[in-house]
Amino acid sequence: MADSSPPKPAALPHFIRAMIDHDLDAGRVSNRSWAGYPSDARQGTKQSDKATIRTRFPPEPNGYLHIGHAKSIYLNFGLARDYGGRCHMRFDDTNPIKEDQEYVDSILDTVKWLGFSWDHEAEVNLYYASDYFQALFDCAEYLIKASHAYVDEQSPEEMRARRGSLTEPGEDSPFRNRPAEESLTRFHEMRAGKHAEGSMVLRARIDMRSPNLNMRDPALYRIRFAEHHRTGKQWCIYPMYDYAHPISDALENITHSLCTLEFEDHRPFYDWVLERLAEGGFLRRPLPQQTEFARLNLYYTVTSKRKLQELVTSGRVKGW
Repeated sequence: MADSSPPKPAALPHFIRAMIDHDLDAGRVSNRSWAGYPSDARQGTKQSDKATIRTRFPPEPNGYLHIGHAKSIYLNFGLARDYGGRCHMRFDDTNPIKEDQEYVDSILDTVKWLGFSWDHEAEVNLYYASDYFQALFDCAEYLIKASHAYVDEQSPEEMRARRGSLTEPGEDSPFRNRPAEESLTRFHEMRAGKHAEGSMVLRARIDMRSPNLNMRDPALYRIRFAEHHRTGKQWCIYPMYDYAHPISDALENITHSLCTLEFEDHRPFYDWVLERLAEGGFLRRPLPQQTEFARLNLYYTVTSKRKLQELVTSGRVKGW
């Protein structure tokens, strides 16, 4: 006997699918250029991007993945699959002190084990933030010349004291208004290894009185005399994650940059970086758009890569 009951209503899409549907209908992510590999606006290309959307899964290779990462993996790879797009596998390897090839290999194996791949026809979308070190450096030079960044020679303690709090505004650094040429010279000296770790950093010039602490002249580059697992000793200055991440997204033509809610307050800086570099002719529009979702938390266990690493290295548990 045929079922005469009314059909069940289709499940409403979650807010990220609704956002993507709206972006596609409105044409926000159409007419994008893609050379077949990451590039900036200085490398002109008339080739259109065949992918409807581009997402990315960008772990730092400083530990093994845990069940909390599965949500982000399924979300980014799954949405790209469902919409006929691409999901990039990218390692945000900007901190040479904590990262290792062992974690890179393990993360790649885990993503494959979950049933996903970053290969699609002629595209092999496996990338590293370290692939973009020169581009990131070039962007930093532009920001200095355009008076959007300066080299600060305060000690870490002095910078911390002037940062302010959630209830008190910060104070300008005494180096904030130094001439751009002077900051550029210092930045080149940092690159040449002429200064000690912690002696100076490159900072964005935004607003030390912003209610958002992440907009109070955040650091862009710091000195690190550490060997990188991919670039060796080629660099002794390394970009901060919040600076490298939006630029990496833009170079890879990412349309939807999906991350967990702890990055919500970082989004204004994400947008600031992209807008300044688009104005300077480094990045193509449309620019990536960051959207946050709730992270996966479980009761009676730990879902933090940093805390899990601490448990293992401290000997409180026998191993992974």
